[in-house]
Amino acid sequence: MPSGPSSAARTPFVLLVVLLLGGGLITLLLLNSALNQGSFKLRELKDRTTELTDEEQALQRDVDAYAAPDALERRARELGMVPGGSPAFLGPDGTVLGEPTVAASPKPSRTASRAPARTADPAATRPRQAAPGATATPEPTATGTTPTVPTTSGR
Repeated sequence: MPSGPSSAARTPFVLLVVLLLGGGLITLLLLNSALNQGSFKLRELKDRTTELTDEEQALQRDVDAYAAPDALERRARELGMVPGGSPAFLGPDGTVLGEPTVAASPKPSRTASRAPARTADPAATRPRQAAPGATATPEPTATGTTPTVPTTSGR
């Protein structure tokens, strides 16, 4: 009979150990699943960050290309703008410093007359056609200077 009471006393202990081990394993499984889910989310966020960084760099290259001096000059000429003449400044007492000159309109070249023909969009050619008409006005008005009050040219 010694085996009967000792085995009865061991049963609750064995059940407790089995429950603790089972609970620990389930807890580890849940923690592992949560960590894996966080790992997937982290990877997704890193991929998104890489995509956005690439897009930012592409946009910065576009901005740099548009800000280049030759690109600015080309776009200004497309809009009918011309380089300004020598500037004149008004002093605080009203004196004029420098000799103001009117910006000269360049002679139309053969390549400039062909430029609107290359554009497929007819709406894009309308502003370019309006620009030569704007130079038909008196030169001082087109550059922003008036005969009575000289200001910096090119405005």
